[in-house]
Amino acid sequence: MSKRGASPPPSTEGTLVKRARSNSPPRNQIAISSSNDERQKALIRSVKRTSNLEAPIISLSGSHSAEILSCRFDPTGQNIAACSADRSVSLWRTYPPNTNYGLLSSHHKAPILDLQWSLFSPQLYTVSADHTLCFTDVTTGKRTKKIRAHRGIINALDRTMAGGAGIELIATASDDGTVRVWEGGEEGGKNSVAVFEVGCPVTSVAWSADGQNLYISALDNEIHVYDLRKGEQVYALTGHSDTPTSLALSPNGSYLLSPSLSSHTIIHDVRPFSPSPSRIHRILQGAPAGFENTLLKGAWSKDDGGQRVAVGGADRMVCIWDVESGRVLYKLPGHKGTVTCVDFHPREPIILTSSKDGTMLLGELDPGL
Repeated sequence: MSKRGASPPPSTEGTLVKRARSNSPPRNQIAISSSNDERQKALIRSVKRTSNLEAPIISLSGSHSAEILSCRFDPTGQNIAACSADRSVSLWRTYPPNTNYGLLSSHHKAPILDLQWSLFSPQLYTVSADHTLCFTDVTTGKRTKKIRAHRGIINALDRTMAGGAGIELIATASDDGTVRVWEGGEEGGKNSVAVFEVGCPVTSVAWSADGQNLYISALDNEIHVYDLRKGEQVYALTGHSDTPTSLALSPNGSYLLSPSLSSHTIIHDVRPFSPSPSRIHRILQGAPAGFENTLLKGAWSKDDGGQRVAVGGADRMVCIWDVESGRVLYKLPGHKGTVTCVDFHPREPIILTSSKDGTMLLGELDPGL
């Protein structure tokens, strides 16, 4: 009987090592507990964090009593504004503690259908079913200007900086069949600087990157392109079989995103010389429009230069596509009603969505390639 050899040195592979307990879970891990007892918290999943949000998904709720129709990040990405059918606008902080620091409820007499942040001043532009366009100073919460802009419901607005002049121009789209252009800022008057007669109700409007053209979607299923200097239509974008619900220009100004009531989302090529005669770059499917005829608003990602687009749907989800391949990257759940509006953070891979359930969700995505 031979003598047993010495034991091999202890290996660190596959052994359990006791770890000091910390008071708070690491930032990239989620702990769940049925009680407030720290000892009963169990680690369920490690999450790779890609933004400075407090959690991967954050719900912003409690400020609106009716459906939220539009929501936007401000140009810095620090603040969020949302407008609702309850005739109010709520202001939120994007980052912790995500406070609802403002509720503007006396500026319109009917549901507020769309809003935009000013590009250069602390102002908010809102349009409503009461036919008015309002300018609000977000530092004081006071309305600085109210313009009776149209003879019908105003569905959408967009703003741009006029080339070289340093003047902000605002375009409003209305059911009265016109798009009107206004001067922003305090020096702008209450008279429109340009009027475009489309001839049928207009659902959305978007400026070109240079501020010289206006893209106008209407009930005739076409997107009309008007030249601001000539004051006339220069061409039209076709391809939709039903009404386009919104327009969004890509960050590089070359492509135009337009969801429609047919549940097809088309990306048009709006470069001066398009390789395709139809100017259709991609046709995307996956976001059902539903039967409510809601004007769903889509958006382009900004942190990666517009590699992804997103549109909400009547299936209570948000669909995010890769623009180049046209494939669906995400179908994001969480809302209890039709997702009415989507916006991307200007600097981080964060998506903001609003819904007919009266809530908003902030969620972080994988960063673009």
